[in-house]
Amino acid sequence: MAKRIGLGKGIDTLIPDKENGRTATKEKIVEKIVEKEVETKIKLTEIEPNRAQPRRNFDEDSLMELSDSIKQYGLIQPIVVQKRDGYYEIIAGERRWRASKMAGLKEIPVIIKEYSNEEIVEIALIENIQREELNPIEEAMAYKRLLKEFNLKQDEIADKVCKSRAAITNSMRLLKLPEEIQQMIVDEKISSGHGRALLAITDVNMQLKLAEQFFDNNLSVREAERLVRLANTPKPEKKKAEYGDEFVYKSIEKTMQEIIGSNVLINRKNKDKGKIEIEYYSKEELERIVEMLNTLRNKE
Repeated sequence: MAKRIGLGKGIDTLIPDKENGRTATKEKIVEKIVEKEVETKIKLTEIEPNRAQPRRNFDEDSLMELSDSIKQYGLIQPIVVQKRDGYYEIIAGERRWRASKMAGLKEIPVIIKEYSNEEIVEIALIENIQREELNPIEEAMAYKRLLKEFNLKQDEIADKVCKSRAAITNSMRLLKLPEEIQQMIVDEKISSGHGRALLAITDVNMQLKLAEQFFDNNLSVREAERLVRLANTPKPEKKKAEYGDEFVYKSIEKTMQEIIGSNVLINRKNKDKGKIEIEYYSKEELERIVEMLNTLRNKE
């Protein structure tokens, strides 16, 4: 899996400043995140997780290792919290808070700050992406939140997180998969690459069946893609259809899909005219299709 990159220079316009209608500056956001504050200690029972936290899964073995370290050296880095009605809400450091509970601590060092709801979402997302602690589904959901809640376009999100637009698009496409398959990705039974291969299948039951085959047979992504293409290839029928029948065009589509390795759609205007659409899901996949077509042209 490709290494995730932090938000970097894109932090400056991630969250709109709704008070003055302008975008918060990088200096303003960074200052709020990293400025030195007086530490204080709060009882663990007075602290609760942030419900807007994009991360939902915490590795138990990793938490145990951190807990053992905390038992030996204490919690070196304080967590960041915000005062709520009757409790303190975690803004950054939920993993450290969980490990401290496992270590049996009664109170931990914290920094108390005040943030807007937009800044809370931003900081939680930044912390998890920079520490590579989000699984592919959590990451996709985080991007979707930026898209829906802050009205950012995919190009803007890509710029903010220093990734390509195709990477953002491919990430969020995983959310189109059935929940069962999304959970398999979370559980690391299959990878996000396996999940994207399944998007070429429209039948949900077939998607689930193939996903189980990927896992049971420990298939690579390339092997999974070949299996998907095979599943999309129509079985030959004994009855011969006349040219112009819907069956013929569907057969042509399937044949082209098998050759090109991507979804193909034939849109007919009339008996003799129409257009062919070829889908691609990344810049790399487009380049592969163009290279293949050039190879075919050179063979003529």
